[in-house]
Amino acid sequence: MMTRKHTLLYMLGFCVLLLTSFSTKDANQRSRLRKIVIDAGHGGHDSGAPGKYSNEKDIALAISLKLEEMMKDQIPDIEVVLTRRTDVFDSPIEKAKIANQAKGDLFVCIHCNSADPIRHSEFVGYKTETYKKGHKKHTREVKQYHTYSSPNPAKGTETYIWGAHRNDLKELAMKENQSLYLDSTTAKSVEGFDVESPEKMNYINLKTRQYFDRSAYLALTIQQEFAKAGRINRDALQRQVGIWVLQAVAMPAVLVETGYISNPEEEDYLNSPTGQTEIAQSIINAIRRYRTSLDNKTISTDLNSAK
Repeated sequence: MMTRKHTLLYMLGFCVLLLTSFSTKDANQRSRLRKIVIDAGHGGHDSGAPGKYSNEKDIALAISLKLEEMMKDQIPDIEVVLTRRTDVFDSPIEKAKIANQAKGDLFVCIHCNSADPIRHSEFVGYKTETYKKGHKKHTREVKQYHTYSSPNPAKGTETYIWGAHRNDLKELAMKENQSLYLDSTTAKSVEGFDVESPEKMNYINLKTRQYFDRSAYLALTIQQEFAKAGRINRDALQRQVGIWVLQAVAMPAVLVETGYISNPEEEDYLNSPTGQTEIAQSIINAIRRYRTSLDNKTISTDLNSAK
């Protein structure tokens, strides 16, 4: 029977092996960001947010295709996988399945933002109203208002990552897709451990935190590149609700809100070849910086502003 001392020594040796293989695997990954999964939001019967003359699903697909085209030209050593190339609908579960089966190193979701119209009410005069009180008729003056709405002036870009409070879902995705990040040495060392064992869960926790940091860094970098291109930077944020797919993929993941389709000026920009090219270029510039930071092991984040 193994003594408590031997058990502790074994667990210590196991942790050292994990950390060693973790570092080795991580260093190799950092030197080759090889595959990016691009997800064009919505599709098919799910049109997403509506604009005055266009829908979010079509803009998201156009930008995703443009991003793929430009990446093949500018960063040809990175493979690009699209979750959709046509106007079809896939559930978030299917999107996550596509990304995980592709064994991507990065997941980038393309969307458009929207803000409710601003409602206005203005006094236009009085109207005489007759009413009955008891058996007598009376009249009174009632104020009349004209109500109307105007487009919301909200504009700019936001990039989201999953909320830190949803790390449990990310850990589940990691646990179900271990082949994406376990090298052969580490996989062999953990194969004898139950999936719920503290040893294996510690490793998954490490990877989850690492992917959170990478996602946050990329989100901040994308926003910085948008700002350089003259766009309004509405910050990199943790999404407290929704965006299930960001938690379900076993890789760093961000969702880019490329602009407000509810703003007529931005809707024109989002639909224009110039706008779509500038958006794609900003994302590519951020991906290049992200890869350089992975290579140099200099990724750090500051999400103090992320609410």
